[in-house]
Amino acid sequence: MSNEDSVELQRMRWRCRRGLLELDIVLGRFIEQRYAHLNNEQRIIFDELLDLPDTHFWDLITGSKAPTHAHQSEVLEWLKAV
Repeated sequence: MSNEDSVELQRMRWRCRRGLLELDIVLGRFIEQRYAHLNNEQRIIFDELLDLPDTHFWDLITGSKAPTHAHQSEVLEWLKAV
């Protein structure tokens, strides 16, 4: 892993710290298991999802709400699987 990748991974770990414990757990697992394998477009989508309020983001992960943007579906499915 390059230094640049390491810095990016640390930045994402920090961004994944949330106020909702369940979301913290899911995002932490996702970062450890999946993030390194995402391409640039998928990373942008993940970053977009991180901008959502915790409760809305959690509703998308649990399936209580459907994503308003179809391009987010793939990353959300991976989040649901961790």
